[in-house]
Amino acid sequence: VSEIEYKNGKKNGRGKEYDDGNLIFEGEYLNGKKWNGKGYDGQNNIVYELKNGNGMVKEYKSGKLRFEGYYKNGLKDGNGKEYNYNGKLEYEGKYLNGLKHGKAKEYYDDGSLKFEGEYLNGGKNGIVKEYCGDGSLKFEGEYFEYQKLKGKEYIKGKLDYEGDYYHNKKWNGKGYDDNGNIIYIINNGQGNIKEYHYNDNLKYEGGYSYGFYNGQGKEYNYNGKLIFDGEYIDGIKWKGKIYEYDKNDDLIFEGEYMKGEKNGYGKIIRKNKIIFEGEFLNGK
Repeated sequence: VSEIEYKNGKKNGRGKEYDDGNLIFEGEYLNGKKWNGKGYDGQNNIVYELKNGNGMVKEYKSGKLRFEGYYKNGLKDGNGKEYNYNGKLEYEGKYLNGLKHGKAKEYYDDGSLKFEGEYLNGGKNGIVKEYCGDGSLKFEGEYFEYQKLKGKEYIKGKLDYEGDYYHNKKWNGKGYDDNGNIIYIINNGQGNIKEYHYNDNLKYEGGYSYGFYNGQGKEYNYNGKLIFDGEYIDGIKWKGKIYEYDKNDDLIFEGEYMKGEKNGYGKIIRKNKIIFEGEFLNGK
């Protein structure tokens, strides 16, 4: 909620901002930016003051600190920290003109490292490392213009893929099994691949092209049960046989699939008993 003067579609002039009914800023705005005024913590305590868009800032939401750092010309600039809705540190690094820019680290709720590397104008750029919640390495490599350029992917700390990327899709590289053996090769975005769930169960095996499952393939759920066997087009299950399971992993449907829907002969199963079998058309 706010009480702010506007001009030319932007905040300009005197105004007040509130969060959950509590005052968090009052002062002057210029071209949509806080410019001269005081910031509050939601409990009527003054926690910062801006002059001509400059100053050390502490911003609160729902009574918890969400950002602390320096403002320059009304934008985040220099070193700063961001906190999540639980008040846990989730980012620390540099900003430029309001955007993440420079060396940075990101964290999970428990304080374990999630990312370390560099940002450029708000996007990841340069050499980075990304981590899973258990602390194991997830990716290490290079970003260019906010997209993966080349690097290595890991599952539970074991190498899963290394090579080049195109628009964040695997492009030229090799895939590995748990023992470090090469199990597939991708050339110019095409090949036959194998992908695994985090618990080491097979997730997919089959054709791959231009970043999507394409051609004949098989897909499995987290517990290793087959959920689709057939043809994919650009990542969409297109024609084949599909299997569905309930939360206990009991089979509740099996049947033919075409053009992204149940089409053809199928069975609906409940408590290991068939309650319907026959033809389906467009999922019905």
